[in-house]
Amino acid sequence: MEASSVTRRSLARADPRRWAWWQLRGFLRWYVAAVPVAAFAVTSYAASQTTWHAADLPKFGLLLACGLASVAATPRSAYQGGLTMDFIPVWVLPVAILLPPVYAMVTPVPLYVLTQLRVHRGVVYRKVFTAAAMSLAYGAASVMFRAFPASVAGHSIGTGMHALTWTLAVAACEIVGGRGHHFLIVAAIKLSDPSIRLADLELNREALLAGFAEFDLGVLITVVVAINVVLAVFAVPTVLLARRFMMHPQLVAQSRIDTKTGLLNASTWEAEAAIEVTRAVRTSSPLALALVDIDHFKLVNDTHGHLVGDKVLRAVTGALRSQLRAYDVAGRFGGEEFAILLPHAREGDAMIVAERLRKHVAGMSIPVEDGNESGPQVTLTISIGVAALDGAGRELTDMLAAADAALYYAKESGRNRTHMISTPARASS
Repeated sequence: MEASSVTRRSLARADPRRWAWWQLRGFLRWYVAAVPVAAFAVTSYAASQTTWHAADLPKFGLLLACGLASVAATPRSAYQGGLTMDFIPVWVLPVAILLPPVYAMVTPVPLYVLTQLRVHRGVVYRKVFTAAAMSLAYGAASVMFRAFPASVAGHSIGTGMHALTWTLAVAACEIVGGRGHHFLIVAAIKLSDPSIRLADLELNREALLAGFAEFDLGVLITVVVAINVVLAVFAVPTVLLARRFMMHPQLVAQSRIDTKTGLLNASTWEAEAAIEVTRAVRTSSPLALALVDIDHFKLVNDTHGHLVGDKVLRAVTGALRSQLRAYDVAGRFGGEEFAILLPHAREGDAMIVAERLRKHVAGMSIPVEDGNESGPQVTLTISIGVAALDGAGRELTDMLAAADAALYYAKESGRNRTHMISTPARASS
């Protein structure tokens, strides 16, 4: 009997030859593989050296249950954008401090399995790598804590000066675990894209605040749980509230951004464009806008599927960012339509910018399969309608109407054209 399509897809995903990991470049591929292999080897060794106590299991079970509850309550939006606000390490640290190292090395596994199944279906090898990096780092932190003398740390928190030194020892271990885990991940990011500036990634306000909040929560929860493990239940809402507060700027930014392209969404673009038009009218400054439409985009979706269509949208987005001026404002206006505001651009300037963009896109080739430059390629063209302030009116709605009419003319004239409605003679092919 012939296997169902669902079964065939499942078998295809299970085939190691189809794993996305194979698409990674050289050294990055082996680095991403080496960390999980090392984590498995070290965890196995730690398990063989552990003296198991039945009393540890309820403590581990409660901390893991709190961590799983926190993960299950994580919104999907936490995984959109560059900064992930899941705060998983705050549940691994108390395990690393209060239980033998092997427990800390095992804890990230169910947490990230639940993340993949319940919250965010990301690329599997990335989840495996992240869990392994956390396992190694917090395993090291657990070993480090046990290296402190009993007068400084020890298996339980004391009172007076011992409570202070015990907390400082926990803080030092969190630095080792948190920063070690983070270092392994940042190294992978840098290997994947050497052009990334680590200072931009690490020293922005949101990253610093998130790092401090994670450090602070991890230490506080560990201290509270050391007093009585049942108090971990009361830490769950604290983590959820802290994460919600930390995610607020990210959520505000996401409400302005089109998720597929990273450009401004239509409503945000219109709001910002209206402000710019009013300013240009008030200061008598030139201004233009352009509407861009991908020619025969439906044919791309019908021929190659929507995933390739999304790749085409991202490619055009990249072209916009590379060919426009730093102060131009681009947004996604519809399915395959983009809007561009061109401050300080007269008719001739706007036509030059639009033509440069059109020619650049016409010269692009987009591989259908990731990493297969010699395989099938998608080529595309765009049509552009341009309108300038005064020539098309002094209101945003008038300029949009004029640009839309120009775009319609460009498409009806054969596509792969730029046209300005007020000066038909400038239409170019």
